Order: sequence, then C-alpha cells, then structure tokens
Amino acid sequence: MKLAGRLAWTASVAIVALVALLAIPKLSTTRALTIWVVIATGLVLLLIIRHSRERGGPEPPSRFEQALRGRKPAASQPEELLRMDRVLVLGSADADHAHRQLLPLLRATAAARIATRHGFELERRPDEARALLGDDVWELLRPDRPEPKDRHGPGVPHARVAAVIERVESL
Repeated sequence: MKLAGRLAWTASVAIVALVALLAIPKLSTTRALTIWVVIATGLVLLLIIRHSRERGGPEPPSRFEQALRGRKPAASQPEELLRMDRVLVLGSADADHAHRQLLPLLRATAAARIATRHGFELERRPDEARALLGDDVWELLRPDRPEPKDRHGPGVPHARVAAVIERVESL
C-alpha cells in the first residue's frame, strides 16, 4: 500500500475513533478530544515507523560517524597466548607472581602431560612424578611449595622456565 492509501486509512480509523468517543454519554467532549488526539498521534507515529522501515530505515552513518565509532584492532595473537606470555614475563620478574600465576600454570601443564602419557595424577603420586620430572623441576612444581620469603624479589629466571618447559614436553 502506498503512503497516500495508508494515510487515508489512518485518517478514517481516527475519525471512527472520534465518533465512538463522542458517542459515549458520560465522557465530556474535552476528555473525548484529548483521548482522540492521543490515539491519532499514536496511529500517525505507527504509520511513520512502518513507512521508514519499508524504505530501508535510517540513512547509513556518515564517514564522520564511522570514524567516531572506531575500529577494533585486529588481534595479532590469540588471547590465551597473550595471557600466557604475560604470565611468563611477570613470573620471571616477580617472586609473588611466579608463585601465584606462573608455577601453577606450569604445574597444571605438567600434571596434564603426566596424566595423559603416564596415567596417574601428579598430586596423588608425588614420588613417581618427582622421578619423572627430576629434582630441579619437581622443586619448582611441587604442590606444597612454600611461598617465597621475599614476595617482591626476582621471579623464576627465563632459562629455568625454559628448562622446565623442555622437561615437561619431553615426558
């Protein structure tokens, strides 16, 4: 239906509503007209909304509006890889971060490798895990490792982390 046809239909519905409102005996003329204005306004707004949707909606945003929205920077690396890299760097710099973030990550990796390759859990059979990992690696990854005395001291050196990773990969 064209806009003119819809407009005529809306006007006729509004006129019928006005006649119906004026026919109510207990309703004053002022109140009937007020109600009719609200109904007519609603019908016109409905007509405008339907017409704009059929025509494709609002105009596309201008180049200025698009520039204001900005673009998401493309992730060069997956989030998980970036998180692990951050944990490695901070764990090498700070003993507390190494104890709370880096070593649990390495311990979980070692536990998963031991469970899949050797069929037991690291925490349930610590002596066998120690034999597989070696004393140096076990000292870092043991579940009952105490907190560092100096929380702000240096973390685990990169070379030692690399040796732990290499040992876990070789399992």
